[in-house]
Amino acid sequence: MKPLANIFFYIIMALVLISCEKVIPVTLNDADKKYVIEGSITNEPTQCVVSVTQTKSFNENNDFPGIGGAAVTITDNGGTPIALEESSPGKYTSVALNGTPGHVYSLSVVINGHSFTASSTMPSPVHMDSIYVEDQIIFGDSTRTVNVQYQDPAVKGNAYHFIQYKNGEKEKPVFVTNDDNTNGKVVSTQLMTYDNSVDDNKLREGDTVTVIMESIDTPVYGYWFGINAATGQSDSATPTNPVSNITGGALGYFSAHTSQKQMMVVE
Repeated sequence: MKPLANIFFYIIMALVLISCEKVIPVTLNDADKKYVIEGSITNEPTQCVVSVTQTKSFNENNDFPGIGGAAVTITDNGGTPIALEESSPGKYTSVALNGTPGHVYSLSVVINGHSFTASSTMPSPVHMDSIYVEDQIIFGDSTRTVNVQYQDPAVKGNAYHFIQYKNGEKEKPVFVTNDDNTNGKVVSTQLMTYDNSVDDNKLREGDTVTVIMESIDTPVYGYWFGINAATGQSDSATPTNPVSNITGGALGYFSAHTSQKQMMVVE
């Protein structure tokens, strides 16, 4: 009878465990919506753009339509504010503004009674000498990565943001670095993430690669570094939220930077 008793014991225990399972409703509170401002002015003509969107609740879709009707101005070195025109919903541009290295640019956005401001100093350009592709081993798998070579200036405090395109499509990873450990040296920055090892993301013979190199100021570097850490792409042990240089409670950034690009075909 002992085997039969054991069977009854296990059946009773199973019923007890099943009866103990409960569906616990989880209430997710919606966070207050915030405006998101992403603005930049470069040393290239017609490259002054400011976009205004707004965050959504967790249960809404991922479409972020532009917010129109904002009054957007940019001031060059404390001069007369220049108004940007709304070229499309939530996108504000100006063809009259062309950035100058060393100048301080101030952004003002007023929308629905809310005022947001930011400032950014445009650094001197650092020449991008070349880009090249080399093979790397990631998790035992061979893959190709893009490298950017440049001469960091002798003066400390330079920072860089790189954007990579493959066959005309912008790559998702954020590439950002500064000269804390490379001041005054010839630098080869590797634009590599673990995504490079995924078959669909691998560089192949005949692919066209375009790299944009931006010389950015320290606050903007802090923002991109925070984005990098928050997405798990940096070596930071503790992920951090990106620190915006915009005052007034909005998310995003305003960057005055120099920009240059190079293109190559993978051999």
